[in-house]
Amino acid sequence: MLGFLKKPVVVTAEINVNLVALTVMGLISRLWGLSYPRAVVFDEVYYGQFVSLYMKRIFFVDDSGPPFGHMLLALGGYLGGFDGNFLWNRIGAEYSMNVPVWALRLLPALAGALCVPLAYQILVELQLSHCAALGAALLILLENSLITQSRFMLLESILIFFILLAVLSYLKFYNLQRHSSFSGSWWFWLLLTGVSCSCAVGVKYMGLFTYMLLLAISGLHFWHMIGDQNLSNVSLMCHFLARGLALIVIPVAMYLSFFYVHLTLLYRSGPHDQIMTSAFQASLEGGLARITQGQPLEVAYGSQITLRNVLGKPVQCWLHSHTNTYPIRYENGRGSSHQQQVTCYPFKDVNNWWIVKDPGMQQLVVSNPPRPVRHGHVVQLVHGITTRYLNTHDVAAPLSPHSQEVSCYIDYNISMPAQNLWRVEIVNRESDTDVWKTILSEVRFVHVNTSAVLKASGFMLSGASLPEWGYRQLEVVGEKLSKGYHQSMVWNVEEHRYGKSQEQKEREVELHSPTQMDISKNLSFMAKFTELQWKILTLKNEDTEHKYSSSALDWITMDTNIAYWLHPTSGAQIHLLGNVVTWASANVAALAYTCLSLWYLIRRRRKIYDVPEDAWQLWVSAGGICLGGWAVNYLPFFLREKILYPYLPALTFQILLIPIVLQHLGDHLCSSLLLKSMFSALIVAWFSSVYFVHCTFSPVTYGEPSLSVTELKDLRWKDSWNILIRKQ
Repeated sequence: MLGFLKKPVVVTAEINVNLVALTVMGLISRLWGLSYPRAVVFDEVYYGQFVSLYMKRIFFVDDSGPPFGHMLLALGGYLGGFDGNFLWNRIGAEYSMNVPVWALRLLPALAGALCVPLAYQILVELQLSHCAALGAALLILLENSLITQSRFMLLESILIFFILLAVLSYLKFYNLQRHSSFSGSWWFWLLLTGVSCSCAVGVKYMGLFTYMLLLAISGLHFWHMIGDQNLSNVSLMCHFLARGLALIVIPVAMYLSFFYVHLTLLYRSGPHDQIMTSAFQASLEGGLARITQGQPLEVAYGSQITLRNVLGKPVQCWLHSHTNTYPIRYENGRGSSHQQQVTCYPFKDVNNWWIVKDPGMQQLVVSNPPRPVRHGHVVQLVHGITTRYLNTHDVAAPLSPHSQEVSCYIDYNISMPAQNLWRVEIVNRESDTDVWKTILSEVRFVHVNTSAVLKASGFMLSGASLPEWGYRQLEVVGEKLSKGYHQSMVWNVEEHRYGKSQEQKEREVELHSPTQMDISKNLSFMAKFTELQWKILTLKNEDTEHKYSSSALDWITMDTNIAYWLHPTSGAQIHLLGNVVTWASANVAALAYTCLSLWYLIRRRRKIYDVPEDAWQLWVSAGGICLGGWAVNYLPFFLREKILYPYLPALTFQILLIPIVLQHLGDHLCSSLLLKSMFSALIVAWFSSVYFVHCTFSPVTYGEPSLSVTELKDLRWKDSWNILIRKQ
């Protein structure tokens, strides 16, 4: 029974020494001296602010992309014990002792290091030789720009890691397809493909380019499977459903989960939440939530309300009035109605309060029981402090003469009757009998007499404000009814109380007091996700041109660089600057692949086959993925100028193409032994030059040792490079 104990337990394992060595070298190149410099480097000033907000659980919106990458950076800070207390106000600022610099930079560095063995494995899965795969990994290892980008609290190395992991996972899945479909390994690599794609998109939207490429490749492979008569219809359907689950359903679910965790962590109000809707702000702890907690939910006749414009650009603002009137004549000589001014005011103020009045009754208090206002009801809006009625008429607005002036009516007895009836239209209603709700309802006010819609002026969108007579506040106009619902026409009730005082003096005291009722309002996750996603996609800053902005053509020729950091006293500095030989070789490889492919296609069309069929399939599949990866990650940037580092994912694919082209040339175009020997010697010389350039520029890759003025000038190989020379 215990006979098995008479023999030793033996465990055998296969170890790929190449893979282990590459991993170790990758870790050394990215982790060595990771805490240096102990100062803010380039966009660390940007991402560090978000890490601090994560540590303090304060809500923020980064319109550059999804939150997963930010959460990974914050994870490094959390593991390092960072408390979030650091002022990220300038590049070069020295980190205080409470900032765990090594931990904050660790995850990007690890991701950058693991890209080296991933490159090796990708080429192995593409059926290239181990020598070619080793060459690809070494090129990634020695690429100065990839080293620089991965050694700081930045996102590109994490993005590239997930992109390469997605490609590798799909290739492993595809290679298992031939002999072990639906096995455990098959499912693992298929699911990992979807997970990696989702993570890539979650780090930066650039990951979407590679995700779409892999979906297209998967679709093409499945199209070929449809033509396989050995597969039954049931088997094809199972393959289709498996791919749909792994490559679409799971990535979408994971993408939603990133936002779920993001919103769960950031539950406190902060400076960024003012661009969100009132409902979103009210769901956060502190800030607006403290003001709106306990407000009545249903707006009724007699309700006292503040109305916030939904657009929120360039600033959030509330419908406002005050005792001052429009000037009799404007600067251009055009006349006004001289009525009481109505504006959109970007600060909370007692003059933002309005009373919802039933046109058929005189009372300004809520009855018992309250009579709710519904979609389609006609109301009057009475300014709480001055008790004048919101009005519009056929008089040109001060800044927008094509629109109607909005005012609070003053009876001058000059044959200008009041026109103060407004129809409430709930834009996001579910039925035509919906009740107007605090915070949740988005409403338009349509003027009964003229059909004009109450709107924040187009001048407001550009940041223009009223002159001194209007206290530089923002213009409100009556816009003739137009197609669609622009957000500048939509308002929501932010603060709300049920009016109790009919007398003006008592009502003014009431308007200054907080609400007491206890009814809370909560948003669902999907509502918050939809709003936040929309803000990320639409609130992209239209910045002035960045100091280091460059065209996409400058990237492939490396005519541009970015200065990341400069030592305050010495000549030590760090630049995003690539290995010149590698970049040039990658361009040549892409051109050679394109030209050779066209030549082969033309020859094959003429029934002339220059290479065996298996070599042709290898050439198409391997080169297609690498050149395709380069194209989808590079060509979109011709639409707008950006700075250099978005090119790095495309560059990575292009580097992988180099050994593919070299192996093909050596195997199929070098026919004699002499040519093969000469070709091998050229490769050794070329790779030596790659290593030489890597070493030459390593001082500005790692920031040490410090270089003299002469040495720095010697590194300026191109006049367009911005190598910083300190004045003596």
